[in-house]
Amino acid sequence: MRDLNFRPKAFLFDLNGTMINDMEHHTLAWYSIMTEDLGADLNYASVKKEMYGKNHEVLERIFGKHKFSPEEIERLSVDKEKRYQALYLPHLALIAGLDNFLERAKAAHIPMAIGSAAIPFNIDFVVDGLNIRHYLDAIVSADDVQTSKPDPETFLKAAAALNVSPAGCLVFEDAPKGVESALNAGMQCLVLTTTHTAEEFDGYPNILGYINDYNDTKLNLLF
Repeated sequence: MRDLNFRPKAFLFDLNGTMINDMEHHTLAWYSIMTEDLGADLNYASVKKEMYGKNHEVLERIFGKHKFSPEEIERLSVDKEKRYQALYLPHLALIAGLDNFLERAKAAHIPMAIGSAAIPFNIDFVVDGLNIRHYLDAIVSADDVQTSKPDPETFLKAAAALNVSPAGCLVFEDAPKGVESALNAGMQCLVLTTTHTAEEFDGYPNILGYINDYNDTKLNLLF
């Protein structure tokens, strides 16, 4: 840990790739739709690179802003989420050690929130499917913000919901855009190396450290 004296007043979690290791299944669902249904000439790596933000933003980055009508975007988004959930359901699980970490934080009276670009349909799928809602004091989803990460809105709303100052929050993230969002919110960050290597986060001054999962003994320093 870079700052051994930092004792967070709240924990803010991204969801996908941070609480659950499911980003491959999101990418596979989009890859199937984009290449098979929409005929895009894309490889898997190209699709993976765009796996952040809201669904309509993913489509706009790849196909342009005016390719699809709002109705088509909604239909594609629903189809994508249904494919994702079908793919991931047999593998639905918290990242190793997170169950104990959540229990420990709850016992220490540290408030916790999810701040994610996922829609409520997917957040509920995870939170209720894994029975972790009782650990969470707030959830900020894609439907709750105007501007996606790396804008700070998601994490600032989560902090406000917990009544904790941004400087007192520790964000758990797995993506560079999420770390940038935390930086823009004035928050420190711990990175899960589930979907990106540590080298891909070079240059972000708010990263306290990197963990593979929540069994990492560095987390003991947070309590």
